Amino acid sequence: MRIAIVSVHASPLALGGSGTGGQHTHVTALAAALGRRGHDVRVYTRRAAADLDDVVTTAEGVTVEHVPAGPAEELPADALLPFVGDFGRALAARWRDDAACPDVIHSHFWLSGLAALTATAEHRIPVVQTYHGLGTVKRRVLKDHDGSPEARIGLERTLGTMVDRVVAQCEDEVTELGRLGIRRADTVIVPSGVDGELFAPSGPRADHLRPGMRRILSVGPLVPRKGFADLVEALRRVPGAELVVVGGPAPDRIDRDPQARRLMELADRCGVGDRVRLIGAVPQQELPGWYRSADVLACAPWYEPFGLTPLEAMSCGVPVVAYEVGGIAESVIDNVTGLLVPPRDVPAMAGALRGLLGDEVRRMSYASAAIDRVRSRYTWERTATDVERVYGAVTGQGAGTGEADSDADADDEALTDVSS
Repeated sequence: MRIAIVSVHASPLALGGSGTGGQHTHVTALAAALGRRGHDVRVYTRRAAADLDDVVTTAEGVTVEHVPAGPAEELPADALLPFVGDFGRALAARWRDDAACPDVIHSHFWLSGLAALTATAEHRIPVVQTYHGLGTVKRRVLKDHDGSPEARIGLERTLGTMVDRVVAQCEDEVTELGRLGIRRADTVIVPSGVDGELFAPSGPRADHLRPGMRRILSVGPLVPRKGFADLVEALRRVPGAELVVVGGPAPDRIDRDPQARRLMELADRCGVGDRVRLIGAVPQQELPGWYRSADVLACAPWYEPFGLTPLEAMSCGVPVVAYEVGGIAESVIDNVTGLLVPPRDVPAMAGALRGLLGDEVRRMSYASAAIDRVRSRYTWERTATDVERVYGAVTGQGAGTGEADSDADADDEALTDVSS
């Protein structure tokens, strides 16, 4: 099957760089997993620099095509709406050639969905949509600090009614989609996966500069909604522990980053400045070592469409303490693979961290259960198989690709059609 993955602002080639996140990981890993199953996979992303090659083939055999739309420079996702039409028309032009025309399009993020609909306005190709976060949730949580275009929510609603299928990542997202008026019969739940070979319990560990001190790790871009400030405040009530944050700009620019400075100023005011370390962005291959070095992963986002970092930590055998939001509320099993606390409840977060760090037996139990949960439910092979079935349903081609299908029957229950 010829699969077009449309990802306007999240390029697989940028994974691990400053500003990248879960969508970059998802698009990269899903494309590679589908390629391993014998599909011809092409990822279409916006040209964000003038010196980029038009077409790049990754080490995994996935083709990445850079589509001109707007200035050839890095722009925030919230600024890209004016260029989506150009992006879609460029795709339509490429796909007029039958040899280049995909069998199915999988768009990631609402902007990509709009581009896909533009591209298929005159030449019908089935479109599958994954949102990676909804404007309704973002606006409800961030209120006046939401920088999304005013039209986002209405366009997301229209998008969901026009595509052939919506792939949600958790039940919480399905509920939000229903509030938008998107039919449950047109929605399928397929969670993200984890690279179990990369994120494994055994392997190198990042160094401890203060041996004997418990390590609380948190991972993600340095934006307020990720809740790092909550963790800094919680650290006041967790003696004998350090907070290490991985993510944000490159390490050599972390001291000049406004968000990083604000966090360290807060840490100093809270009297924990000597126990907070901001590492900056690290290459993807180094990230498992940071997880393995931690006693616990702390996740404090104000909202989270899915949340890959808890699963990456769990795959490395690290228990998780997290706010009970979005997909995290489903991937982390409370009192089994970690602890869930009410959102924005800093004392509850501190209490959970303090209790778990002081109970080695419980941490070991959670770690073992976490590894088992990821291996049984959150592999990219399973995600690709489930998504492949969605493609088969909307194209009428079926999901079969050859010998890789031998495990498909055993996993039939993995694809959750929420209309049932």
